[in-house]
Amino acid sequence: MMRVTEHRIELEGPMTFATARALFEEGAAALGARACEIDLSRVSAVDSSALAVLFAWARTAAASGGTIAITHAPASLQSLADLYGVSELLPIAA
Repeated sequence: MMRVTEHRIELEGPMTFATARALFEEGAAALGARACEIDLSRVSAVDSSALAVLFAWARTAAASGGTIAITHAPASLQSLADLYGVSELLPIAA
């Protein structure tokens, strides 16, 4: 499930292979030429598809002159990013 406001996308449920395509499409349609917070506090499960979706959203936003900032990233997402050596590329908000 995804809730979209002007500057925020809140995700709830799994970010896995089974949901990746729908999440990407819905999120990409919501992004624009602005800063957008991606709130993952209610994400229940992630796999490597979550990284792919987040990187694709970052590219989509950048192509329009916008940015994304990931908040409340689950530890499992950070572990996957560390495993693949891409953690420094994830736009995680401080």
